[in-house]
Amino acid sequence: MLDGMNDRIVQAMYENLPIEVLIIDANDEIIAWNKHESRLFKRPMTAMGTDFRCYHPTDSCVQAEQVIQEMKQGIRDRASFWFDLKSDVTSKKHKIMVEFVALRDYDGHYLGCMQCTQDIDALQHLQGERRLSDDPKYEFIQPAWTPLIVAKVNG
Repeated sequence: MLDGMNDRIVQAMYENLPIEVLIIDANDEIIAWNKHESRLFKRPMTAMGTDFRCYHPTDSCVQAEQVIQEMKQGIRDRASFWFDLKSDVTSKKHKIMVEFVALRDYDGHYLGCMQCTQDIDALQHLQGERRLSDDPKYEFIQPAWTPLIVAKVNG
């Protein structure tokens, strides 16, 4: 599916995902991450190629190891959890959601794990609906062209 995209588009897409992503390979080594400058959980460039356990909080490392092991065994494909984290900017606590997602090839073989992290604080307060058409910046503008209407006529 990505074959038609050049490397620049894939890189831009990866960096602009609305979540932070960390990729761990089948050997438990950190091989990639996005949003290097703005991550909630910053890692030094020296973390690349090292065991994920070296940069995982010690109080949850055992559980993370268990999740990864279950993914390798094919028992589990996802694990989601959330917690409160104090913001560096405002000192207010934000709700953070972290998901571990198994990466598998077409035959189901384990390739690694994708850790997705997102500040969901603002999402928890959403109410009702807000559609693109509700944004005054995008008021409906009548197209300059006239739509072609095709009707079946009995006769």
